Amino acid sequence: MPTAETVALVDVLGSEPRRPGAFRELLRRGTEAVPDIRRGLRHPLPRVREECCRLLDQLLVPEAVDDLTAMLDDPDARVRVAALHALSCDRCKPDADLCRPDRAVIQPRAMRILREDPDPQVRARAAELVGLWVHNDPQAVAALVRARDEDPSPAVRKKAGWYAPGGPIHRRTAPKPPRMFRA
Repeated sequence: MPTAETVALVDVLGSEPRRPGAFRELLRRGTEAVPDIRRGLRHPLPRVREECCRLLDQLLVPEAVDDLTAMLDDPDARVRVAALHALSCDRCKPDADLCRPDRAVIQPRAMRILREDPDPQVRARAAELVGLWVHNDPQAVAALVRARDEDPSPAVRKKAGWYAPGGPIHRRTAPKPPRMFRA
């Protein structure tokens, strides 16, 4: 059930001078604030929706993954960037494995965004999400290589190159071969 105080804090995320304090307070409240933050994803102000995505990046619970996935279709590019980050970044979450998006649902969308989104920042962020599957899916490899070689934005080509085979992130995240023991 929404609390008036938490709902008010979500609304304050749209106020430039009061946003940082509201963000910190919602973060401090942790998972008890998540239902109101999830409702904030439908707020009329794009900045509030963006900040709610950023909050869910750190407070992600399995129930909110579908909500974040829906934000990939938001009309505001900043909201789409924040949603992509929340879905792809493991560093911000204490239990990232529990909240990983369903690959069958999210991977085709991420590859479509990487190929078709009109905003280069959104496409660059989509490269990170597609990069989650680059070591075990040839379609992810093909999408990243295509973006690396053909995207009109130099920033997208650079980011896709990091995740494509031979790139620094691809090398760093590659599964380690099994160790051979001598008898």
